[in-house]
Amino acid sequence: MSSPAEYYKSLPPISKAFGTLCLLMTTAYQFKLYDPQNIALLYKPVFTHFQVWRLITNFFFLGNFSINFGIRLLMIARYGVQLEKGPFDRRTADFLWMMIFGSFSLLVLSAIPIFWSPFLGISLVFMLLYVWSREFPNAQINIYGLVTFKAFYLPWTMLAMDVIFGSPLMPDLLGIIAGHLYYFLTVLHPLAGGKNILETPMWVHKIVARWQIGAQPISRAQPAGRAQPEPTTGTTFRGRSYRLSD
Repeated sequence: MSSPAEYYKSLPPISKAFGTLCLLMTTAYQFKLYDPQNIALLYKPVFTHFQVWRLITNFFFLGNFSINFGIRLLMIARYGVQLEKGPFDRRTADFLWMMIFGSFSLLVLSAIPIFWSPFLGISLVFMLLYVWSREFPNAQINIYGLVTFKAFYLPWTMLAMDVIFGSPLMPDLLGIIAGHLYYFLTVLHPLAGGKNILETPMWVHKIVARWQIGAQPISRAQPAGRAQPEPTTGTTFRGRSYRLSD
């Protein structure tokens, strides 16, 4: 059994960086090193006082130490890591672009008053969860040993549980919307014969290559392309049916 240090070292770079920053931000908050209001997504100070850091920092605050915080962090460690090691294996630039596109989509959605949320970290986690559920739609999920269902339904199950236990609905819903938008543009639309209009920009590939982030791709012939899906005839959901490791 690997030690915590070995496990942490084995994590893929983007998921590891996201989870680490979320943990550090919450730890700093617990020690009262900053006021969350200073990193919240408030558009007025962004445009009137050029506090542009708010557009980034709000994504790394998942709340104070609590059960909900632990669940969100575990979601990054499980679903984000499985995505980065599975469908996005050796495609670090594509995974980073997914995170960038998801963040931008959430910022745009949150500019609409009814969708506004001061912190979009939970939404970004839910975006990862949604994309994972589409990539592994037939994986079996067990909740507390009581209910078993397909992974396709997991985002909606988690949203329902958050509502039941009194958590806000909007952050979860925003993440699902952003995740579906990404998956539709990069997988469903191309599968239907359309063009992939969300190909990873070359500048993202250059950043990953320049800083040597993650494993290098085997082939650059199609840097932003998706692997060919397995035949879906006779299956319940369209996905690429990746096998989960034990």
